[in-house]
Parts: sequence; structure tokens; C-alpha cells
Amino acid sequence: MMKQKKGFTLVELMIVVLILGALAAIAVPRIVGGAATARANGCATNIDLLNTQLELYFANEGAWPATLSVLTGNIDYFPDGAPVCPVTGSAYSNTLTNNRVTTTGHSH
Repeated sequence: MMKQKKGFTLVELMIVVLILGALAAIAVPRIVGGAATARANGCATNIDLLNTQLELYFANEGAWPATLSVLTGNIDYFPDGAPVCPVTGSAYSNTLTNNRVTTTGHSH
């Protein structure tokens, strides 16, 4: 009787490695691109939050703040501090355009 050897051949292992490499080549760019999209969407959400808080400030105070720092420095509106752009890590422009925070200066 002949002994039967159990295991995978080199060709079978190479095919598995090739398939895993192809799947990684497809998945990695999508994951990386998803993170960049999430940061850009986070920036848009922060701008919406700032504009919502500006409207609340106007409703409470009866006047618009002169600059964004007047609003973001008030712990009643931002107890954790002013939000920063998740893409650049910088603060939003202190200048308000028509009493709104705009995307001017943001290129994402």
C-alpha cells in the first residue's frame, strides 16, 4: 500500500495568495478613500453646526455675534470648545459672511 500525503501543493497556495492579493488591491483604495470622504463630510457637518448655533445665538441674544470667536468662546454654545476642520485640523474662519460660516477657504 502507498501512503497518501495530505496537504496543499505549491500551485494551490500560489492561487490562494493571488486571490488574496487581488481582493486587497480592490479593498484598500476603497477604505482609504472612505476615510477622506468621512473627514470632508465631518467638515460640512461642523459648518452646519456652527450655523445652527449662530441662529440660536441670535434667537437668545437678539443680535448676531460680531465674529465667530464670540460664539465659539461661549461655553453655553460650545462647552467642549470650538470645532476644528477634521481635514486640515485648523479652526474655521473667524469672519462671518451674512452672519453665516461659509466654505470659503476650504478646498475639500
